[in-house]
Amino acid sequence: MNYRHGYHAGNFADVLKHIALCELLRLLTVKDKKLFVLDTHAGAGGYDLSGNLARRTGEAEAGGIVRLAGPPRGGTPAAVARYLAAVAAYDRKFGPAGGKLRRYPGSPRLVRAALRPGDRFIACELHPGEALALKREFAGDRGVEVRQADGYKALKALLPPVERRGLVLIDPPFEAIDEYERLLRALRQGVRRFATGCYAVWYPIKDEAASAFAADLASFKPLVLKMQLEGIEPGRLAACGLAVINPPWRFEEAMRAALPWVATHLGPSVRATICTPTASTPVS
Repeated sequence: MNYRHGYHAGNFADVLKHIALCELLRLLTVKDKKLFVLDTHAGAGGYDLSGNLARRTGEAEAGGIVRLAGPPRGGTPAAVARYLAAVAAYDRKFGPAGGKLRRYPGSPRLVRAALRPGDRFIACELHPGEALALKREFAGDRGVEVRQADGYKALKALLPPVERRGLVLIDPPFEAIDEYERLLRALRQGVRRFATGCYAVWYPIKDEAASAFAADLASFKPLVLKMQLEGIEPGRLAACGLAVINPPWRFEEAMRAALPWVATHLGPSVRATICTPTASTPVS
């Protein structure tokens, strides 16, 4: 359990994941019915892009959020504009901006900002240091329940929610050798218990194990968003996917508008693809 997301905060994978997350939350909160959100691997909650961890890799700047942040651009897709506004709002909490993005919100912060009074949010994080940071991030906030817990076990314990409407974000560190197997077992169990829930599953694409995992995911008939960076040095993450099971109406439409714009503005080496249960479509 050595993984620290601070090294990778705001990179291209976060951009993909968090644009989708913000749009899922927007669509799921349109109805005047309570929503339950579970973040199984929540991380620290927020990240300092000027800190040692982020500066060591420079991923937020090299093909990440720093390339998208700044003054509004004409023609920005609505889903991207909302995501960038959420990032900027979190950064402003730490004082006046000096022209450069300093803080980046993790998924728990984006979830918290999108939820309404009466919605319920549980954020799980097993890593002791990250869990402590997460508890500090939301100290005194009754709208978030933080648990230092195994997120896979939480799927069994917390589903189905009493609200009967829910979003489950599964974003593991993929540090353990059997991570893919554990994730699939937990996901199958979760879907059996709560078949109508919306599930967003992030995964790296880097080896044969990832290909086999993606093939297994196909049985859930998800909408899959993929992003790839070309020319990345060996050993570094160059591609990832986000599989969304039971996406809300108009989510795919929003992503088809957002991803080509994002890929173009992250750099010429970025490629994005949307895969439906029956077809794979390049969007950039």
